[in-house]
Amino acid sequence: MSSTFKPTTPLLTVDIVIEVSDLENLSHKHHPIVLIERNNPPEGWALPGGFVDVGETVEQAALREAKEETNLNVTLIELLGIYSDPERDTRGHTVSAVYIASVDSTSATNARAQDDAKNLQLCDPTKPPGVLAFDHQKILDDYLFFKKTGERPKVG
Repeated sequence: MSSTFKPTTPLLTVDIVIEVSDLENLSHKHHPIVLIERNNPPEGWALPGGFVDVGETVEQAALREAKEETNLNVTLIELLGIYSDPERDTRGHTVSAVYIASVDSTSATNARAQDDAKNLQLCDPTKPPGVLAFDHQKILDDYLFFKKTGERPKVG
């Protein structure tokens, strides 16, 4: 008689920092990024993202979520980091793989809020349009540090 042990673990999510790769804010030297305003609690602005479905890789989930929420077909550039603070999501413990992705300005004209997003904005990553949900301000801070220094976020 065998017993299958299935551990209780956090839910796996992805978030995507989508850069408009061929535009740059001349005063700050930052590419504009895509933020969405959430349609569901917790409210606020956020990076596009969502839950990884069973049977897909985190990379596939990132591409799918970007398309579902922003109508953009993005190119994943690299993994920024893994964010796992048990308090990062008020709905429960989630772990997020955060990717940096790009889209060109011609494609960015097709961006529109859809699915879980009620609004979408291209913005300077140092000046989000409002309060960010989850731990997305920390993620943006880490992203800006990485873009400035080339160093990954510190562990812990």
